[in-house]
Amino acid sequence: MRRYFAPLALALAAACLVLPSLAAPILVEDAKLRLRSADDDFGGLSGLAMAADGASFIAISDRGHFVRATLSRENGRLVGAVITDIMPINDSKGVPLTGRNTDAEGLAVMADGSLLVSFESNHRIMRHATLTSPATFLPSTEAFGDLQNNSGLEALAVDAQGVVYAIPERSGRMERPFPVYRLIDGAWNGEMSIPRRGEYLVTGADIHEGYLFVLERYYKPFGGFQSQVRRFEIQGATLSNEAVLLESRLGQYDNLEGIDVWRDDRGALRVSLISDDNFLFYQVTQLVEFHLEDSP
Repeated sequence: MRRYFAPLALALAAACLVLPSLAAPILVEDAKLRLRSADDDFGGLSGLAMAADGASFIAISDRGHFVRATLSRENGRLVGAVITDIMPINDSKGVPLTGRNTDAEGLAVMADGSLLVSFESNHRIMRHATLTSPATFLPSTEAFGDLQNNSGLEALAVDAQGVVYAIPERSGRMERPFPVYRLIDGAWNGEMSIPRRGEYLVTGADIHEGYLFVLERYYKPFGGFQSQVRRFEIQGATLSNEAVLLESRLGQYDNLEGIDVWRDDRGALRVSLISDDNFLFYQVTQLVEFHLEDSP
């Protein structure tokens, strides 16, 4: 028996040596820009929504503003950005937000072009038909009232069926998964969650082609920020096939909080990230862009 199986075992071993290993997807940096504006209201950028052609973006500020910019590219690569508009986010009466109502964190765009904005401190989600229109409120849930102060609805995303996903910044305990609230048929569903990994906290999310992309960051005093992007396959009420696409070095980027995932006109999958400078002189507002590729 042994003499018959030995050649087969050798053949299988040789075949394994020439078969390519399964490549893990990774994000490769294409561009990193510092964004500037002379407007005193510029800064604190969190949520990010890129235009389909990659020629502009809309972001939100945690002091209650929409920020719009035009982008310039060379052979698809991001090379420049100009801030064109900074305008207040209006409340349901069409009046600019004030006080504790201004802390906007998550941004998502519906299929009809309307914008969803999530807030912490006063935990809620508002919908705007345009940048200047009054807001309408999405339904709330008791779970939002239990969220930690200054750690509320940090991430917001919408899937192809129009289901809204909202994720808080903190889970409450290190061993507790982050809840993923989904607005289905007018009611929030809390069945979904994502595992918490170490000290990373959620700062942004996007859904693209059936995957949930989650941006997270960790802050170390005197060391700076460290960020990661994880991807999950959405399968009904569960998330599977977790993959870490990016884990930056400590201090490599600033406080990345907004994420948008999109395909350029060449079919490449791009991930754009934007940072919140907290209106502090020693931080910067960055727009960082990556493309997804398989590692060797």
